Amino acid sequence: MIFVLVEGDIVLDGDLEMIQLKDWGGKPTRGEPDLLDLPVSRVIISHTASEGCESLEVCSYRARVAQSFHMDGYNWDQVGYNFMIGGDGRVYEGRGWDIIGAHALRHNMDSIGISFLGSFDKIKPTKAQLRACQLLIAEGVRLKKLKPDYKLYGHRQLVATKSPGDELYKIIQTWPHWQK
Repeated sequence: MIFVLVEGDIVLDGDLEMIQLKDWGGKPTRGEPDLLDLPVSRVIISHTASEGCESLEVCSYRARVAQSFHMDGYNWDQVGYNFMIGGDGRVYEGRGWDIIGAHALRHNMDSIGISFLGSFDKIKPTKAQLRACQLLIAEGVRLKKLKPDYKLYGHRQLVATKSPGDELYKIIQTWPHWQK
């Protein structure tokens, strides 16, 4: 059983549902990706600044849109995020634990990028999203992909952006490992 902090409340939960790249209809990675030197010391939280989603079908579609934006628009080898979190409480694999992301310019070499599917300037993410993110981070520590003393950042702390949106940013500041 894992203790999870959700908006200041401790919730007992242990179910982490991961949707692999092929299962959400994602395109395979192009070429040979660069690998992270694991475990990494930082988690960077962002949002996709898109419409949200609350079902496997719609969240898979939103993940494909983000992937297309990155791969077709920027000619990247894969979606920039290591993981995306749907409003349905599922984790959608992007680059995964082992591949260097393209989520925070000049900060990708030692971090895992987790992006919430949706836009959180005025609305809060779902409780299922918050729970899934906490479970994913705990899994990263368990798998030794993240250092136990990892540091948590909002995207806006490292890059000139509004991401992860005001509402999500307020919430993650209450989480363990938050860095000012």
